[in-house]
Amino acid sequence: MSVIYVLLTISIVVAIFFFVAFIIAVRSGQFDDSYTPSVRMLFEDELVKEKTTTKQN
Repeated sequence: MSVIYVLLTISIVVAIFFFVAFIIAVRSGQFDDSYTPSVRMLFEDELVKEKTTTKQN
């Protein structure tokens, strides 16, 4: 029965650690821009083509 208390305590400490890490990430603005990364891969080829055409001219 004491093993259950130890595992429960460890799991609560780990959960609190991840929750604090998540709160710090949210406050630092890591999740503010959720649109650009999903669209960046669609326009990456056009950016590469523009760079190569400007170098050739």
